[in-house]
Amino acid sequence: MKVLAVDTSSIVASVAVLDDNKLIGEYTVNHKRTHSETLLPMIKELLNACELKTKDIDIFAASIGPGSFTGLRIGVATIKALAHSVDKPVVGIPTIDALAYNLNYCSNLIVPIMDARRDRVYTGMYKWSDNKFEVVKAQDVIEIETLLDELQDREEAIIFNGDGCDVYREIITKKLDSKAVFAPSCVNMPKASSVAQLAFKKAQKNELQSYYDLVPEYLRKSQAEREYEKKNR
Repeated sequence: MKVLAVDTSSIVASVAVLDDNKLIGEYTVNHKRTHSETLLPMIKELLNACELKTKDIDIFAASIGPGSFTGLRIGVATIKALAHSVDKPVVGIPTIDALAYNLNYCSNLIVPIMDARRDRVYTGMYKWSDNKFEVVKAQDVIEIETLLDELQDREEAIIFNGDGCDVYREIITKKLDSKAVFAPSCVNMPKASSVAQLAFKKAQKNELQSYYDLVPEYLRKSQAEREYEKKNR
């Protein structure tokens, strides 16, 4: 079963191809947010390098959010269009789930954090138990102080990853001290390979979607929506 996955939830653009449990190619660029210009050429180049065509892909997958509103729309729309062109199913993967999955078989509590601005983060809690990836707390958007208050009562070490680490490292360290561990840069950003692996697991359980039904999950209103509501109160 071949899976083509993308993650465009942040400034990072990432594309991967998985063949069952074998990662046969991944292309990741962490430079400027120009997904509308770079994503399709990246997909084409990766497929060519793997000697594959779109028709060879069995499952199409995308990180569906939260994250950049524009980035998510580009990634989801691209996957929907590719799946539609060959009439294949899709799988949507929560961004924070995939970010946590970067830390395979980590013994610590995993807490990804993506900056949602205004002192808020997109986050969730995860752990590996008996070699199984478990969601302790589903992804959500909350204030960083609220998250840290919740984590302060936990006894185990906590490993953070995601772009929120750079933004909130000082406040996290101050609140949690040595209990806080920060992931290295190689697993600190969204990776399409993690999206692909989670999508493959869902496909094995027949948890598939039609390309008509795949939509982003923003978790919060856009700035334009907030300004509109403020203006019309």
